[in-house]
Amino acid sequence: MTNFTLCYQHTDFVIIDKPAGISVHKDDESIGFTQQVAKQLGVEQVWLAHRLDKGTSGLLILALNKVAAVRFYDLFANHQIQKTYWALSNHKPKKKQGKIVGDMQKTRNGCWKLTHTKENPAITHFSSQSISPNLRLFELKPKTGKTHQLRVAMKSLGSPILGDDRYGGDQADRLYLHAYQLEFCYQGETIKVSILPHGEYWHSFSKQSEMGEV
Repeated sequence: MTNFTLCYQHTDFVIIDKPAGISVHKDDESIGFTQQVAKQLGVEQVWLAHRLDKGTSGLLILALNKVAAVRFYDLFANHQIQKTYWALSNHKPKKKQGKIVGDMQKTRNGCWKLTHTKENPAITHFSSQSISPNLRLFELKPKTGKTHQLRVAMKSLGSPILGDDRYGGDQADRLYLHAYQLEFCYQGETIKVSILPHGEYWHSFSKQSEMGEV
């Protein structure tokens, strides 16, 4: 059973560092993700406040009671939680910074694509910098929470995420998408948490701390 790193602990919730490759859905595991976290914390039950794809690593909030779960539902629904992700790509983007806006449409093969319409659009702000001759770091700040939003946004830039074979990324040891930072106000208290990522290409340049200077 995976032992998760606790990044922040509150009487109402915890924030953990979810490793890449761990599904928050039960899948075929004998014990589900939330059950594993509850067992580690020594509590009867925890509630997912939001979700990360199986391949995505990083910060994940779990409520410790139903009241907190409802509070987080409202915070996310009202876009009051600021999320910052890091992604790597070895493809040059159409533009280095800006905003990606468009409706998300499901394709026949079960993937998603960005359209030119904006009836209920996915919105992502981004900036990027070169960190090696063939590798670029993207800082992504989604303002909405659509399925595969960031992966599709990166593909639309012509820079699919490294390791994202579903959306045209080059093969790698993992999907290089990481939930780096969360910032929000909970019951009058401002909370800001960040966690550095793991993976072969994250460590392929000398000073990982420089990533915070995007």
